[in-house]
Amino acid sequence: MAVYTLPELPYDYAALAPVISPEIIELHHDKHHAAYVKGANDTLEQLAEARDREQWGSINGLEKNLAFHLSGHILHSIYWHNMTGDGGGEPLAADGVGDLADAIAESFGSFAHFKAQLTKAAATTQGSGWGVLAYEPLSGRLIVEQVYDHQGNVGQGATPILVFDAWEHAFYLQYKNQKVDFIEAMWAVVNWQDVAKRYDAAKARTDVLLLTP
Repeated sequence: MAVYTLPELPYDYAALAPVISPEIIELHHDKHHAAYVKGANDTLEQLAEARDREQWGSINGLEKNLAFHLSGHILHSIYWHNMTGDGGGEPLAADGVGDLADAIAESFGSFAHFKAQLTKAAATTQGSGWGVLAYEPLSGRLIVEQVYDHQGNVGQGATPILVFDAWEHAFYLQYKNQKVDFIEAMWAVVNWQDVAKRYDAAKARTDVLLLTP
């Protein structure tokens, strides 16, 4: 029985045009995201088989595959909801996302500084990866992280609340090799309502990191 399933898109394929074309959304969701879901489920089956047979010669590869596919599934599941055709701009108290706006200003100095850092982090991620805004529970602040191949420069326990996909399959059909142009365009479809809900939920979680028993 499959443990993970491909979530439905919260909008139709054309909802993010012209920032992201319908063709990219369809291919990205129905093929690439689906492949990560299948990969995670297949790897869980292979690990179960390894346990049953007590054959551990492939354990390193299987654990790496599980992390890769599962992280890909999780990040993409956030990614779809982080975007809306009615999004963009910056979070404002007038739009009901004042707590998020205050947290960004406190953590980065200003929205402009935050935007510059996340844009640069996403655009310069080595190889394939992501730029991520995450809530870091130990300090209670927001941080920007770089994710290489669905893993990478992340703080343990940090919760991603806004993710920018910088893999070529997210933009190449439309933006060719101009990754920076795609990242800049992404700001026009950010769903701050969704990001704010994720921030509130992450902040409300207690005892996430039990540094002392």
